[in-house]
Amino acid sequence: MNDLVRQHTALGETDLEWLHLLVSEWQLLSDLSFADLVLWVPTLDGTRYVSVAQMRPNTGPTSYQDDMVGHLVPRGRRPLLDAALDEGRIVREGDPEWREEVPVRVESIPVRREGRVLGVIARNTNLLTVRTPSRLELTYLQSASDLAQMIAAGSFPFPGQQVDMDASPRVGDGLIRLDADGVVTYASPNALSAYHRLGLASDLVGQDLGATTAELAPSRGPVDEALVKLASGWAPRETEVEGNGGVIQLRAIPLKPKGTRIGSLVLCRDVTELRRRERELITKDATIREIHHRVKNNLQTVAALLRLQSRRMDSPQGREALNEAVRRVGSIAIVHETLSQNLDERVEFDEIADRVIAMVSEISPGRVDCRRTGRFGILDAEVATPLSMVLTEILQNALEHAFTQGERGTVEVSALRSGTGRKDGRLLITVLDDGNGLPEGFDPQRAGNLGLQIVRTLVEGELGGTFDMVRAEPRGTKVVLDLPSSPQK
Repeated sequence: MNDLVRQHTALGETDLEWLHLLVSEWQLLSDLSFADLVLWVPTLDGTRYVSVAQMRPNTGPTSYQDDMVGHLVPRGRRPLLDAALDEGRIVREGDPEWREEVPVRVESIPVRREGRVLGVIARNTNLLTVRTPSRLELTYLQSASDLAQMIAAGSFPFPGQQVDMDASPRVGDGLIRLDADGVVTYASPNALSAYHRLGLASDLVGQDLGATTAELAPSRGPVDEALVKLASGWAPRETEVEGNGGVIQLRAIPLKPKGTRIGSLVLCRDVTELRRRERELITKDATIREIHHRVKNNLQTVAALLRLQSRRMDSPQGREALNEAVRRVGSIAIVHETLSQNLDERVEFDEIADRVIAMVSEISPGRVDCRRTGRFGILDAEVATPLSMVLTEILQNALEHAFTQGERGTVEVSALRSGTGRKDGRLLITVLDDGNGLPEGFDPQRAGNLGLQIVRTLVEGELGGTFDMVRAEPRGTKVVLDLPSSPQK
């Protein structure tokens, strides 16, 4: 719509915002009218109309099989559009049109904002299935007529009240019509069922909806005056009411077709099951986060016990082996700590990589500069946990074996993501040091070092990637990991 309005019309940005507000609300008018709506706006030179938006009803058959958006119509071809635009009134005169052997009643509703007519809504009703209307249909049509008059007067939609139609109740979910005093004159079967879910044992017609709703919603204090006012339809608001184990969503729409409030529409929807499922998901998310938190605490306890044991060891080799185990356990604990703070089983691995680098750097404080370049991005927990261990082992190996006692150097971890999506993405990781390099005849695929065995097992077995370790130029060692960025099933 933005492109069509800016390309073909003289409307400004504030006018365009008003049209957006209207389009966000007009599903209501379409459903109440059982009719298609097409918004026509005059072009810049005033000789044509351009259709900038279209809406089909959920309550009846459509009049347009084709998409009308973008069509241009010369002025004069559709007299009802001309009359509504020029005279600023709703135009209903004329005989039905025949479209593909289907009779269609056409009406035109001017769209007014601050005294100016911005465009015209063509309301097209398919008359093929016309029959004697029921009480529900008569209420719908009368409500649609009131809304159309409000649009023509510029009092609907309500400024600052843009509604998310995906989340708000719709006409078919349940409709209640109130008089000027807030008394129910009609309640659709779905609306009555929703109130029965709250605990209402009688009919709604003839009751003060505000007072009835407040009685059904449990309150420990005084009566909720805001709820009474909203359910009485005095202001355009939305809320949820909970009682008797049920939850209903309410949306009030004051009706002021001639500037004076004559009543209200209250749309309602039973959202009990939806809210129950949402609460279950929240509970499950909280439980999962709590599990990760407890796993992290347990791992930290294990690491502390290993650290205490290492201090009591007389053997330097035994002490170092326990310290390596502490770092391995610590790398897994970092992942679980991050997962305990997330809503899903995915983590920002850059933070984890930086913490692993900082933890392993304690082996040689101040001598070797460890840093990260590039981005790992967001990874699934199934990838992050083994990858954190792999990164720990490679960095430990570099800091322990690449440099001689007291030698200064650099270890750089770089990451590169490729691929357009999660499923086909790859992660290329390079760990490069400027140390002494690999000894002659060293084969990383056969080396018996425990750390390299862990790396090979995790990279090739769990992560489904490849691992290589080669001499770097002019000196040092380069480790290359090529991994899928998502778990391999």
